[in-house]
Amino acid sequence: MASTRPARKTVAADVTSADTKTRILDAAESLFMEHGFEATSLRSLTAAASVNLAAVNYHFGSKEELFQAVLTRRLDPMNQERIELLERLERDTGGKMSCEKILFTMLIPALRLARDEKRGGKNFLRLLGRAYADPAPFIRHFLSAQYAEMIGRYKEAFLKALPHLSRQELTWRLHFVMGALSYTIAGTDALKLFAQVSAADKYDDELLLQRLAPFLVAGLKAPPLAESRRLELVSGN
Repeated sequence: MASTRPARKTVAADVTSADTKTRILDAAESLFMEHGFEATSLRSLTAAASVNLAAVNYHFGSKEELFQAVLTRRLDPMNQERIELLERLERDTGGKMSCEKILFTMLIPALRLARDEKRGGKNFLRLLGRAYADPAPFIRHFLSAQYAEMIGRYKEAFLKALPHLSRQELTWRLHFVMGALSYTIAGTDALKLFAQVSAADKYDDELLLQRLAPFLVAGLKAPPLAESRRLELVSGN
């Protein structure tokens, strides 16, 4: 009888340990990136993390909450870095920030994350790209809430740099910016594109963002669609 007590105590300690929580997050990040949220089963997740279902329930409660925790672990630090870079730029320029420099404060943290495997690296950005494309409502709502503060800060900065845009128009353009950024960095199409353009062109995150930035800046700076032209497009004339 006495020999069974230490074993039970060890199992309980393992279930609640910080190391167990980290193993679950790491395994979930990899599986969600490879298979998506719906196709990743809790059975495959517990097997990959070498834990039992009780450990997942103890730390996260459900697969949905686990998915959110996987995203939060990486997104919170990246978005905080974005806000800090934006605030520093605002101080250094006395509030007179260019569209290009504002955009770079958004891109640089993503580039740093892509290069840092300890923070998830490219795999996490690919997972983020999958999350954006996932039809599950809770994922869309979660991402909207997770980005709300950061997007709000950038919206105010861009409104000052782009006074010709209304708040509504800028909201749409920032939506397109975030979508293009997530798709470009997270997807594998960029790798294929580099290979097709030139055999000597080596895939590089910095080069990729340098190619993306002018495209995004042009979209942000474009004049708003005139009301008459908007009506023509809606009516089909």
